[in-house]
Amino acid sequence: SLYISEYFSQSAQKLSFYSWYGNAKLFHFHVPEDTVLLRWLLQASRGKGPECTNMEITVHFRYGAPPVINPLGTRFPANATVRPSYNISITLSGAVQNTTFVNVTTPAAGDWFIAAHLPEAAGRIEVKGFSTPCHYVFQADMFVLRLADTPVLEPGVPTLQTVASPAKPLHAKVFVPKHAAGMRFELRRCVTSEQKACAVRVVLGSITLPQSFQKIVTCTGTVNCSLALDSPPWEKWLQIMVESLGAANASVSVEMLASFTACRPGSTSSFLNFSSLNHSQAVPRPGSAGAAGSSALSAGEVSRNVSHQRSFCLQNQPVVREDLDVVSVRYRLLNGPTVPVNSLSPTLVLLNLNTGMDSGGSLVVSLLLNKTSVSLANATVVACVSAASPALSLNATQNCSTAFFQGYPLSVNASSAEATLIVLYPQTDDWFLSLQLVCPKGQGECNAAEAKVTVFAYLTPCFNDCGPYGQCSLLRRHGYLYAGCSCKAGWGGWSCTDDTKAQSVGAQNLATLLLTLSNFMFLPAIAVAVYRYYLVEASVYTYTMFFSTFYHACDQPGIAVMCIMDYDTLQYCDFLGSVVSIWVTILCMSRVKKILKYVLFILGTLLIAMSLQLDRRGVWNMMGPCLFALAIMIAAWVHHGVKRRHCYPSSWKRWVFYLLPGITLAFIAVSVYAFMETNENYYYTHSIWHVLVACSVAFLLPPRDKHKKPWAWSQKLTCRYQICQNDREELYAVT
Repeated sequence: SLYISEYFSQSAQKLSFYSWYGNAKLFHFHVPEDTVLLRWLLQASRGKGPECTNMEITVHFRYGAPPVINPLGTRFPANATVRPSYNISITLSGAVQNTTFVNVTTPAAGDWFIAAHLPEAAGRIEVKGFSTPCHYVFQADMFVLRLADTPVLEPGVPTLQTVASPAKPLHAKVFVPKHAAGMRFELRRCVTSEQKACAVRVVLGSITLPQSFQKIVTCTGTVNCSLALDSPPWEKWLQIMVESLGAANASVSVEMLASFTACRPGSTSSFLNFSSLNHSQAVPRPGSAGAAGSSALSAGEVSRNVSHQRSFCLQNQPVVREDLDVVSVRYRLLNGPTVPVNSLSPTLVLLNLNTGMDSGGSLVVSLLLNKTSVSLANATVVACVSAASPALSLNATQNCSTAFFQGYPLSVNASSAEATLIVLYPQTDDWFLSLQLVCPKGQGECNAAEAKVTVFAYLTPCFNDCGPYGQCSLLRRHGYLYAGCSCKAGWGGWSCTDDTKAQSVGAQNLATLLLTLSNFMFLPAIAVAVYRYYLVEASVYTYTMFFSTFYHACDQPGIAVMCIMDYDTLQYCDFLGSVVSIWVTILCMSRVKKILKYVLFILGTLLIAMSLQLDRRGVWNMMGPCLFALAIMIAAWVHHGVKRRHCYPSSWKRWVFYLLPGITLAFIAVSVYAFMETNENYYYTHSIWHVLVACSVAFLLPPRDKHKKPWAWSQKLTCRYQICQNDREELYAVT
């Protein structure tokens, strides 16, 4: 055989601590057809600084769609199907780099996904620039070995092949046609080169993760052995591998035969009604008015259709796929949302999810039984949602499985008329919804019965749009798009439905009140500034108080939210007001000339506005203006001290009762802001930051100029006559 090796690589990604699905780094690969060996090369590395510690990286694998993971152990939404992902752990301990290989023999062709992440996030809010985080980097490369001349079996035609040795198994394939109800594989005339007893192992199918449904049979001696498959995957190549279990140097000759059982499909309409495509059909959701379906057929109509339906193994329902948006699809049944279901053959609804861009959302299938349409009270409509091929024997076994896929069962009856299924990240393939009527006393009881079931199916990025306590985010890895829910207010889970750690409404209101009302501590600072004639500074403090109040009212994660304008605008104005308040306060303390002070006010504000636009959360946006203003203040104070030949400020009362308390409050505020804030205590630690900063400003503002007198409102009023004031400067002779 001729083997071809190929290598695929993607750029490395920096890993993040896990708090929601967006923190997991996704890698998307495509495995070509006829691949016999797949090898993943996983490389993990970390920085060399002292902040880098031992770390465990979790890597998840899945075929057909991104892995469904749950590192935090939260609850999934009701009616959601969850199957554990296949994962491994990579430990970075003493070594800076770790290289791991993962081998998969006879992998399924198509999309494969890898997701990697660090352990759960600590929840501490780190200010950018105050600490140096350790960088953990992960890269996944893929090696494939595929056959260039894979033998092809023709259905119904015996094919003679040779297994060279146990180390070199035989690989072959057969194409499964559409509407194949079953397949039978036979191994005939097994002969060894040493004329000894033949022993081979036959493996049908490919490996898919997290679950693999390969069929294995061991054949010994000269007796023919066979393997039967129900509902093999339609319109796909089925891989066949034959391994020799005999001597190392002995070859084995085998004759293989693959045959299929055809399924004759029927349809509820003889032609496609194109006129129905010209207008949008409103599909009612289950439980809404108009979703109950039409009335049951009369007994005469049913009896006339029984003989016609016996000749078909399934009844197709024409479906139109409507693409609404990214990872958003609605399936519209042309004959109406209500479909007839009987016991003679399953009713089939095709859900096309094979575009390659549909696996990043959630497939929702809802059923509603029209109770008046079922003449038998104890009858049940059994449904199965499966990929690649439909389940065709629901009335006999009620087993929701096909040859290589375990489907998702549903059922509705008179006592439970509604059923919903949520498939998270459905794999790329053709999906089928099979429905059939089942009676407890046997099929004969249901021959003349028919049920009406309303089917509603759609693909959505996030189920229920993540609810009121979540935000649906569209994520991207190169050209592949997928969605995830980012939860807030303590809620968790895949769709933000887990309220184990959720904040109560009272706690949400308290958090909003603390973060907004704490800004009113700027009122004393504003009053002091106005009293001392620092009107520009008072205007800046008023601006900061206003936008900080409404920014935090809009920034809340729960239901206690009020946004007076765009969130990004409020955030920018809040950050700008905070930094400018520090800037003007320190410059005011420097006691430079007014013209120079106001020039520095304007120039600094413009530069701060520019830097915040470049990097809003950078620590130097605050530290830079602070350090530069402190340098100006120290230079001005030194100049005043040298000029007056004593320390400046000269009053010890000024130091003890104003400057030292103000500096202490400012230092505590910076410490709380930089090192103590976490996601859990943010609402009260940040409120303490507001209070401390506002109080420090009131202490640090210098006294008014000596030539200015306090506000005398009585002297500002003009009633009948003007109160004049002599502002002449007195000249004193110095002797």
